Amino acid sequence: MKKLFLLVAWLAGSAYAAPPNILFLFADDQRADTIAALGNPIIQTPNLDRLARRGVAFTRAYMQGGLQGATCVPSRAMLLSGQNLFHIDEKLMRDETWPTAFGRAGYTTFMSGKWHNGVPSLAKSFQIARSVFAGGMTDPLKAKLSDLVDGKLTPPQLAPQHACAMFAEEAIKFLRAPQEKPFFCYVPFDAPHDPHIVPEDFKTRYPAAKIPVPPNFLPQHPWDNGEMSVRDEKLLPHPRPPEQVQAMLADYYRYISYLDMLIGRILDALEASPYAQNTIVVFAADSGVARGSHGLIGKQNVYEHSMRVPLIIAGPGIAAGQTSAAMCYLFDVLPTLGKLCGVAAPNRSDGFDFGATLADPAKPARSTMLFAYRHVQRAIRDDRWKLIRYPLVNKTQLFDLQNDPNEVTNLADQPEHAAKVQELLALLKKEMAAAGDSVPLQIAKPRPAAWTPLISKGDRSKARAGVRREG
Repeated sequence: MKKLFLLVAWLAGSAYAAPPNILFLFADDQRADTIAALGNPIIQTPNLDRLARRGVAFTRAYMQGGLQGATCVPSRAMLLSGQNLFHIDEKLMRDETWPTAFGRAGYTTFMSGKWHNGVPSLAKSFQIARSVFAGGMTDPLKAKLSDLVDGKLTPPQLAPQHACAMFAEEAIKFLRAPQEKPFFCYVPFDAPHDPHIVPEDFKTRYPAAKIPVPPNFLPQHPWDNGEMSVRDEKLLPHPRPPEQVQAMLADYYRYISYLDMLIGRILDALEASPYAQNTIVVFAADSGVARGSHGLIGKQNVYEHSMRVPLIIAGPGIAAGQTSAAMCYLFDVLPTLGKLCGVAAPNRSDGFDFGATLADPAKPARSTMLFAYRHVQRAIRDDRWKLIRYPLVNKTQLFDLQNDPNEVTNLADQPEHAAKVQELLALLKKEMAAAGDSVPLQIAKPRPAAWTPLISKGDRSKARAGVRREG
């Protein structure tokens, strides 16, 4: 009851509750199923587990997609602006962002980490920025970082240690410093994005042979989904060798455990600070990623493994140790936190306030979710069903997520589900129109769906080296 009272007090803008601080920890390409406390029996994430025990873990939180291959750019733009995929300015220059709104409301705004939305918008959104990686991907042991000084980033300098360790150190320094005002501290890591590199002396390792391939593993995607030759899909050969997928997952899990260790250091610093009792902590990621699911490696698709993201929110007035099946987008998170903190929204914000779910995790949030990738894939889901449409090759998938959460069995061509396909197609068109999406779901001359991968060893070497700087 006390937690509910505090939450309601903040929602009402009560003068009796001090504005809470925000510590927002943001991962890069972390699947929602990579947290031990939420059901992964292999991975070691003791600090994310401890955060989950303190708060609400959302099992159906999503990024909405991307209109380009580097989906972390639109994902981060959606998060920080509170706008949907079809409304965002990816460079974050057109409209006020949510961090700017927190600053306008009297908060100190701080960030350290990856900034992939154009250098000019950084100073527009944050008052303080330290050890910033302005880019999409890099070898984290050779990262070049900058500070924000007088509204501009300093020339990038080689970091003395792993980039993510630098981001964590900056956050810890900030939390240890006296803060005269409430703060919004944003730490956008570039882990566990490939390349999956951690310091050699990090002890946690995963034997590849003991890592199972995903339950929806396929050697090859059954048709051309419209993005089969993007950089990510060249990381492994076709058909996907299971042992290479296992090796990739072993490195991926190790990187997540390294990130978890750094998050633990930040949480320790918060708990030792004067701000521990009045800080809302958020952990999320900008997207999931395939890593062998459906024969894919990257995130340029609208399957659950790539759209669904981890989201844990903990703090005063928020239910502890619970999970919620409420559906939400990443771009709903800051509008929700803004309401809790009494921060007036920017003029253009599409987010849904799911604050009631934080007090009672059984309360629903959104009833439908729209997903998109470029002009080649669209999807809609409700509480149970999901439809994916590939207009360029005239393909449709229908999944019963209640009974088939891994999207293994396509029901779209079964006569008994024809009515459900038409119902969801109509809903998809409706939600696309409401969101401002005008891509046609059917074209006059679709191309053949069959495809033959043509990936050279040179392409794979370039992809592994990150020659194309996608995020």
